[in-house]
Amino acid sequence: MAEAADFPGTSPSPARRWLRRTAALLAGAPLLAGALQLPAAPVADAAVPGAAAKATGSSTVDVSLNSLTPTAPTEDDTVTVSGTVTNNGKQTVTGAEVGLRLGPALTGRSQIDAAAKRTGYQPGADGAEVGGKYVEKVSKLAPGVRTDFSISVPVKALDLGIDGVYQLGVSLTGRTSAQPWSQVLGFERTFLPWQAEDADTKTKTTYLWPLISTSHLTAETGSDEQQTPVFTDDDLAKEIAPGGRLDQMLSLGRKLDVTWVVDPDLLASVDAMTRSYRVQTADGRSTTAGRNQAVAKQWLNDLEQTVQDEKVVALPFADPDLASLAHNGKTVSGSLGQLKGATDVGAEAVETILHVKPRSDFAWPVNGALDPSIVDVSTSAGAHTVIARSDSLRETGGLPYTPNAARPIGGGTTAVVADDGLSTAFQGDMTGAENSTLAVQKFLAQSLMVTLQDPDKQRSIVVAPQRMPTASQAQSMAKALTALSEERWSEPQDLTAAAKAKPDPAATTKVPSAGSYPASLRKQELPRSAFQDIQDTQNKLNRFKTILSEPDRVITPFGRAIDREMSTSWRGRAAEADGFRRGVQNYLTTLTQQVRLIQKSDAKLSGRSATIPVTVQNNLVQGVDHMVLRLTSQNPTRLKIGGEAYWEQPVKIAGGHAQSVKFTTTANANGPVPVYAQLYTEDGQPYGKAVRFDVNVTEITLTVMLVIAGGVLLLVLAGFRMYTQRKRAARKQAEEAAADGSDHGPDDGPDGESGAESGDDDPEQPSDPTPDTAPESTDPSDTGERVDR
Repeated sequence: MAEAADFPGTSPSPARRWLRRTAALLAGAPLLAGALQLPAAPVADAAVPGAAAKATGSSTVDVSLNSLTPTAPTEDDTVTVSGTVTNNGKQTVTGAEVGLRLGPALTGRSQIDAAAKRTGYQPGADGAEVGGKYVEKVSKLAPGVRTDFSISVPVKALDLGIDGVYQLGVSLTGRTSAQPWSQVLGFERTFLPWQAEDADTKTKTTYLWPLISTSHLTAETGSDEQQTPVFTDDDLAKEIAPGGRLDQMLSLGRKLDVTWVVDPDLLASVDAMTRSYRVQTADGRSTTAGRNQAVAKQWLNDLEQTVQDEKVVALPFADPDLASLAHNGKTVSGSLGQLKGATDVGAEAVETILHVKPRSDFAWPVNGALDPSIVDVSTSAGAHTVIARSDSLRETGGLPYTPNAARPIGGGTTAVVADDGLSTAFQGDMTGAENSTLAVQKFLAQSLMVTLQDPDKQRSIVVAPQRMPTASQAQSMAKALTALSEERWSEPQDLTAAAKAKPDPAATTKVPSAGSYPASLRKQELPRSAFQDIQDTQNKLNRFKTILSEPDRVITPFGRAIDREMSTSWRGRAAEADGFRRGVQNYLTTLTQQVRLIQKSDAKLSGRSATIPVTVQNNLVQGVDHMVLRLTSQNPTRLKIGGEAYWEQPVKIAGGHAQSVKFTTTANANGPVPVYAQLYTEDGQPYGKAVRFDVNVTEITLTVMLVIAGGVLLLVLAGFRMYTQRKRAARKQAEEAAADGSDHGPDDGPDGESGAESGDDDPEQPSDPTPDTAPESTDPSDTGERVDR
């Protein structure tokens, strides 16, 4: 942050101004004394020949500062500094002593950063030795030898002046045979935050406490009713076991006032471990039974108890990489919809497993780095607040103090800008006591300096550390937050309150351009091809689920696996990310291939019609439905199926069964005809591979054709014969009737009857001839109509 003055914007009281002047005079006294003693420089290493070389001699002995307690002392405390000194030179150090050097009060955050970067001892800038009895003698220190030290000094003996941050140095002075005068041969510096009394106006500090891990669950589940989950490894058990990284995050966090930021995938994975689960072997070809159910239950129960009545922020499921999606994935159809689904599922998972209502409207891009496309993607899934960082959303107005974290960035979106210096304070290796101690003291110094920048103006700041702190990093973070919990210059605040704080009108609100996005972060992003693979998997899943009787058995595990393919945890692990995506795709392909057509051999058709069976196999544990099987003739003029070029029939098969579907065919000519069998979903999408086979019509010979033609001719002749017979009979009957009428007249009958006589003398009415072929039957073909497979 820019700092234009010592503590700009303050109006100190007369007493405070007097203290500052007095402190300035006292701080300048050693410098003046040093200037007056310059003629005596032969025994001081600043004025003899080769002074530059002697100045670098302060690295001869490595001083390691391993502990400073208390981290932020009060007036009645005693400061204890302990550590080790190691002779890295080639000569024995004699007449040595380890002492403390108190430098002047620093006037801004930039001075803290500058002091932390300095190496070696710099006379004047590193203060005068406290001296007296507050030193530890080291009579002799041979090359390569290390020895411990511990120095305790009452705070009152340090003569601290005004409230502020003081540089505190630990030096080893001594002699060597090559330079037989007393000089500083080793030096280490840290910071001592000093607040004599509680501040009247305290800074509100929000600290995010992330519970995030890498992806461990696969898309594979067992065929049992419980769908036993399969893990890629059992490393998650190590993280949640006592002493593990996530166990440390939980046990430390429960003692702190923090905002919990949770990846729902972590909760779902641990929850899956509480029951029966399996773990892939190293070669990925088999699985073994997982045995850490008790560890998973304990960790999840402890977490549930810890977060009750606490603020919990749920990230989208599997913590998707928002920057990768914005830069490489949003042009791939369906990718943004995947993010929205992950957001909804994530909030539901946290509430179901932890029984707390989380906030799910916060987006957290990697390292808080923003550009307009990242903001657009973040808000597309329902987020109203984006967690940024001050090294991305930089101050350009020359503010002499750290402004409030909340900033309106347009479109109703708020950016919560985490402080860069505080957020990155515990990155790096914190396993060594020295690194941890220095990091804690610098963090506290920067925190106090934020308050002292403008003591009368309350600020609201946010600290967003790395996503997956190591156990040692978490311990260092907790140590610093424990010191802040005394609330002498800082008080805790949750993230929701920080987002609602009144924005500073002078703070920057302009989102950086796309060109300013860090190249180092861009190199780690998921490529566009990854999002294309993800969408291909989603499309295949969409087709597959439509045929299943229990689609949830595949929608849930594969849907969550697709979410994991977009995870931020893949950054810097391109090969592992690609392998995970391939594993999901291959397993889904394996499942879809369990529903397939059985390969069919060529068929011989002996006759004009026959029934051709096609078999569909379902090796899934659940039934399939909503499918049709289409049989298509490539030459319908020669071979028709169901009287058409193709015919379809519905398919419904129970799990682990096969079904033979029969199609009626009609042949009109000899020769082979290619036929294709293809499964389709109800919406007309092809499913699986088509099966091709030939139907060879072999017995429609010339003789058969002649017989058929003769039969047709006989039918025509028979019809003509019946027609002529009927005409002849009708004409004869008409002639007989006319003859009778002329002989007898109307009254000739003996009984007074008229008309033709009835009885056996009536002419015979020929019946319709018996057809040559029987009516078409739907029964299976007889022995004269067979299909050889």
